[in-house]
Amino acid sequence: MMKIFLIGALSAASMYFAQTYPVSAIPETLKKNANIVVRKDFTTVQINKIDEIKYQSTTVTTVLNKDGDDKAVAYIPYDKGNSISDVKVVIYDESGKKIKSYSKSDFGDFANNPQGIFYSDNRVLVFNYTPVQYPYTIDFSYQVSEKNTLFIPDFVPFSSTNTSLEEGEFKIINTSGIELRTKTYPSKFNYTAVIESGSGNEKTYSYKNVPAIDDALLVPQPIKVLPKVSFSLSKFNLAGKQGTLNNWTDFGVWYYNNLIEPVAVSTPAIKAEIAALQLEGSVEDKVKKIYQYMQTKTRYIYVGLGIGGWLPMLPDEVDKKGYGDCKGLTNYMKTLLDEAGIASHYCVINSGPSQISFDPEFPKMGGNHAILMVPTEKGNIWLENTSQQIGFNHLSYSTTDRNVLSVKKNGIELISTPAYPADQNKEKQVLKVKIGEDNSITGEGSFHYTGSQYDYNLVFTGLNPKERNDALKRSLDVLNFEKVEMKNFANDKDKAVITYNIDFKANNFSKKVGNSIIFRVVPIFSNSIYKTEENRELPFEIRQSFEDDYEIGFILPKGYKIDEVPDNTNVKSEFGYYTLSFAKNGEEVKVTRKIQVNKGTYSKEKYNEYVSFRKKIINMDNSKILITKI
Repeated sequence: MMKIFLIGALSAASMYFAQTYPVSAIPETLKKNANIVVRKDFTTVQINKIDEIKYQSTTVTTVLNKDGDDKAVAYIPYDKGNSISDVKVVIYDESGKKIKSYSKSDFGDFANNPQGIFYSDNRVLVFNYTPVQYPYTIDFSYQVSEKNTLFIPDFVPFSSTNTSLEEGEFKIINTSGIELRTKTYPSKFNYTAVIESGSGNEKTYSYKNVPAIDDALLVPQPIKVLPKVSFSLSKFNLAGKQGTLNNWTDFGVWYYNNLIEPVAVSTPAIKAEIAALQLEGSVEDKVKKIYQYMQTKTRYIYVGLGIGGWLPMLPDEVDKKGYGDCKGLTNYMKTLLDEAGIASHYCVINSGPSQISFDPEFPKMGGNHAILMVPTEKGNIWLENTSQQIGFNHLSYSTTDRNVLSVKKNGIELISTPAYPADQNKEKQVLKVKIGEDNSITGEGSFHYTGSQYDYNLVFTGLNPKERNDALKRSLDVLNFEKVEMKNFANDKDKAVITYNIDFKANNFSKKVGNSIIFRVVPIFSNSIYKTEENRELPFEIRQSFEDDYEIGFILPKGYKIDEVPDNTNVKSEFGYYTLSFAKNGEEVKVTRKIQVNKGTYSKEKYNEYVSFRKKIINMDNSKILITKI
């Protein structure tokens, strides 16, 4: 992954010298739904020249319970060229009494990547405090000076749920003579507003008393709820390379010339590899063959060297070593295609469960991932280059339905990735179930997954047979399996389809009542709990559309007849639809179930309608068939 520069808030620590922070002073409205309360989050940014920017930071955080510990970790991301000073941490107890002070020497120094790292110029100083009691307050301040001026962090109240903010301030002082562009994005849901003051070269942005966003069911990510202010210098420096950023065109030309062109270097070995593939057929056929070849010989590993962590590894290095990060692997794949005479475009994207796009009207550096796009007459081919298992021309749910910065020689073009409709995010399930007189069932089933449901099942590809069975048993735990065995697992990488079969036995599935047996109409079902909320505070977001299509055949024990089946059901809603139907055939009952749910962000007033829709489905899934001894 690329480096994202996240930084805590700042202001001169001396402003709050000898100030204490009793928990009793926190307004009750800020304690609601909160694990931590950020008391002060002050940042001062001093832009001195094209290659000198200074950050001063003070963050005071009260941790109310152990769930807030991780969110209150004091950390300072930095590059090796940064100068870090005045690092100070003070811990206070509940009453505001000082417990202990710490300095820079108490921080650990780590590579700045959560996935583990191979090598990197991006580092992070981290201070981990082990609390002896709750609540406690951590007062953390520091200064850092750096030469890279391309990344000025957005100013948002907070970035995670169950966090509230008492007072946040972002002061930006620009004496560089370079134009600083800013843009304020109000909260779409009027959750809070940014207060702006100052003028000319000195401006201050602030937030006051922002309540926590509860981690409620289907709540949008905070970044989609809260306001933010973005900043971008019209001229910048990145690791000694200077450029202009007034529009996507000139920034794209700089990006191509400094971060793409220098590493678009083939070798005789790479030429020979492409020649050995003996490519033929359509452009799509050739791209698929090269892509799947690349997958067999590379693996993902984070590498953060180069220009500010954004310059990809050379293709020759990836070729020889067999690894790279998203930048290096994407650039390597691009170089392989270049050798085959196939044009492609390096694309920067915001990867994550919520769709976050770049603003076409406000060009700035961003993104946290790189993918490749190959234009063809039949449409764009999209390649995720960090996975050895993912299907060809398939993007996972973390990169679909948003725009990318497609970097070309003549500038950046903003292009949208595919948005998979419900019938492409599909599960097809066919079960044959034998009802036992001892309340058990034995059965076999076939499963077929595409789209985002393919993504969820990719985890099975890296497991051995025993691990697959264990994982399957956990994922289908509603059935109380005595045994389950996965067979014929297949990941069709040409079409991005996963299929497998299962054999299973489950106990206590049905219930005896006299000479009769009753059992659920849907054996494998969702056990999600949906509760109405009378005071829902925020809209809800269904992030992915999906479709499930089930065919279930129940075979009765000898000497039993079908007595009662539920009525056929059809539920329609703006959120999707659900159908359940029954067909009796001698000693067998066939159940057909189909559900489709539509993605979207819906108003809070509609939340209980959605809950009602899902509860009706759960009730129908839980309806019963009655069979009786003849």
